[in-house]
Amino acid sequence: MKRVIKIAALVACLLCSPILAVASERGPVTNLPLPRFVSLKASEGNVRRGPSLSHRIDWVFKHRNMPLQIVAEHGHWRRVVDRDGAGGWVHYTLLSGSRFGLIEEDLTPIYKLADTASNIVAHAEMGVVARLGKCDQYWCRVTLDGTKGWMPREKLWGLMPGEIRE
Repeated sequence: MKRVIKIAALVACLLCSPILAVASERGPVTNLPLPRFVSLKASEGNVRRGPSLSHRIDWVFKHRNMPLQIVAEHGHWRRVVDRDGAGGWVHYTLLSGSRFGLIEEDLTPIYKLADTASNIVAHAEMGVVARLGKCDQYWCRVTLDGTKGWMPREKLWGLMPGEIRE
């Protein structure tokens, strides 16, 4: 009997764990995972204080393809945060499922192959937006202004921890 109670208590603790709660949370509108990454479809996107047109615009995102993280949903609105943690509500029509990443370190080398011993095909400046391709545990295939190559995934913002892209 005591063993059954201990097992039930362990299961209850695991189900209440914040790590599992975040990993299994789904958006109430789309039933997609929360949080998740998307990109800004338009060249400008109003960021509002609340999820409606009647809410004040706090600022405007002005970079097409900028990666954003959706952290909440309400009707046609998505609460997003950027790399710096600043966020607000954006209408879903301004967002795209296309994946991009933000370069986190100045003059990050882009390699021909997923290997630091391979040739460097370019260097990316901090803050540049790169299209994401395949990503494994350590490397991501990126495209920047037509240049394709590989870079270490820790140099990019726009991926969930442990996320693998095929």
